[in-house]
Amino acid sequence: MAGIVQFENVGLRYGTGAETLSDVSFSLATGGFYFLTGPSGAGKTSLLQLLYLARRPSRGLIRLFNEDVVMLPRSRMPGFRRRIGVVFQDFRLIPYLSAFDNIALPLRVVGMEEKEIVTPVNEMLAWVGLSARASARPATLSGGEQQRVAIARAVIARPDILVADEPTGNVDPEMAGRLLYLFDALNKLGTTVVVATHDIHLISRIPAAQVMRLDRGRISDPTGSLLHPPQNMGRA
Repeated sequence: MAGIVQFENVGLRYGTGAETLSDVSFSLATGGFYFLTGPSGAGKTSLLQLLYLARRPSRGLIRLFNEDVVMLPRSRMPGFRRRIGVVFQDFRLIPYLSAFDNIALPLRVVGMEEKEIVTPVNEMLAWVGLSARASARPATLSGGEQQRVAIARAVIARPDILVADEPTGNVDPEMAGRLLYLFDALNKLGTTVVVATHDIHLISRIPAAQVMRLDRGRISDPTGSLLHPPQNMGRA
């Protein structure tokens, strides 16, 4: 399979301090399922931010969809970002929109007609167990309910890449399994999935997934189960 993401010797530094990420090199295959693990402070969120184009690296090369995004003009950024679904740790729901309208937002952004939006959004609400909360605004939802709305919003438009930062941290084990099944189903439709998690039991539920381990800002592979680096470049 062709690579959908390539990082080559990527470094990220905030201000004048030490690098948060150092010499990170890996590739993600189109349609792959990947878990990103590592201790707190290892740099997982920073790596994900580079992946969904919230930050640019201090050095190195990042290619998405076979294009160099480090030098990508700002005018083209929105088009790339629409191809990436993101589940944030802090949810980032729009407070004045209902659960229904938060989930519908990606479909409206791409110009889908309202009559075509209702069915998929209602199906997604049912899938995450929130049909009865469709009209509720984020402030009236529990943390777990907000998390489910955020996940539904991220996957509703079937993005090319789904990036999820601790997506099951605020739900019970049964719902965590259900959400992971949703990610797996989306992956089987061709979406490349990257899930950052501390939950070892969660990782074991997708036996075919590959695991990236990040420690002190560097990718490590103690088990030999890691990704294939792009040709003509070294391991991080």
